Amino acid sequence: MRSAGFLGTEVELDITNVAHGGVFVARHEGRVIFVADAIPGERVRARITDDSQKSFWRADTLEVLTPSSNRRDHIWAEARVERDPAERPGGADFGHIALDHQRELKAFVLTDSLSRMAKIDQAVTVQSAPGDDETKGLGYRTREFLHVDEDGRVGPFASRSHRVVTVSTLPLATRRIQESAPLTATIKGIQGVTLVDADSGIVALESRDKDATKAPLIMQRVGDREFQLRASGFWQVHRRAPIVLTEAVTRAIDSQLFDPRAANLDLYGGVGLFAAAMGDAFGSTTRITSVEYDEEATEFASNNLADWVGARAIPGRVDHFLSDLVVSASAVDRSRLNAATVVLDPPRSGAGKTVVDALIELSPSQIVYVACDPVALARDAQLLALGGYDLAHLEAHDLFPHTHHVEAVARFIRA
Repeated sequence: MRSAGFLGTEVELDITNVAHGGVFVARHEGRVIFVADAIPGERVRARITDDSQKSFWRADTLEVLTPSSNRRDHIWAEARVERDPAERPGGADFGHIALDHQRELKAFVLTDSLSRMAKIDQAVTVQSAPGDDETKGLGYRTREFLHVDEDGRVGPFASRSHRVVTVSTLPLATRRIQESAPLTATIKGIQGVTLVDADSGIVALESRDKDATKAPLIMQRVGDREFQLRASGFWQVHRRAPIVLTEAVTRAIDSQLFDPRAANLDLYGGVGLFAAAMGDAFGSTTRITSVEYDEEATEFASNNLADWVGARAIPGRVDHFLSDLVVSASAVDRSRLNAATVVLDPPRSGAGKTVVDALIELSPSQIVYVACDPVALARDAQLLALGGYDLAHLEAHDLFPHTHHVEAVARFIRA
């Protein structure tokens, strides 16, 4: 079957499964097709949008011929299946699916990835964040980036494109962002605007080609603690994510394996969120080093961790920091690292082989891994398994309702 000439072809497809990345699986004449805006069990009419790959094609749903019982009216009117796919905004690729079924699909992707890639069979239930069921998973995003095109139109990109589409609502955003978003404005001279809903107030950041102005400082509360950072800095998007994840990390740490005097590490530490959680859980004298590439975030972490006499924050790349430890750690340092608890929250691409191999060489007592991508977690879990670490704890949280994203917290221990 030749791929040339199939772009734009309309086909009827039976959707058999969900795949990573917010798409769904069908087959046509033996070829895998990843279909957007569908649900397993449905039959749809779809248009081929990409026939350039040998192993799979991509398609957009144009019409649902046999709907799933889990199909709902899309939470974002502009993204409904009746609209031209080129005009549907991205960012809510599960918005047409019942909320409880979204979580079942996310659990499947997570457990399937671990099983296929790491040969780990572990059941998991994706848990909702407090309040999300009551709000139907809406109004949770504390950060929204809106693009601006050459004509000054403001809005999100169309799904899988770099073209701005006009929308009248932002249903996933917090109320303050929805009220502040310039969706009907015409704005020239900027590339986009980021709206940040912080505990200290709402901030709008304009993106320009040459803009050296620093973003204002904001404050975020997590329980009884306050964290200071730049409005442009990294912070969890879901309004409840920081407390959900700090509690999950604390829960994942085996207190019987935790040694407050060990060389405990918080890798990709940001402004100190998880290091602070460890200090709160195990005492102000707990030794912990937070490592973060962003130098300014490290400065904020130093201030945010000032209550803990055993805490420090250092700037640097995590892979370089660990490689240096492997080469230069003394026998005493090695002993403290061997007793350590390591928490890491890598980017969506995962920690990767260099970081995981260094951790295996340093052989900490337990590794608590916070993952925002199930496939990246599975890849790193495979490396950890080959290095003698078993998965001892896994939980998953739905911190991105109406999207395919899922957050997982896993603990690995030496076999």
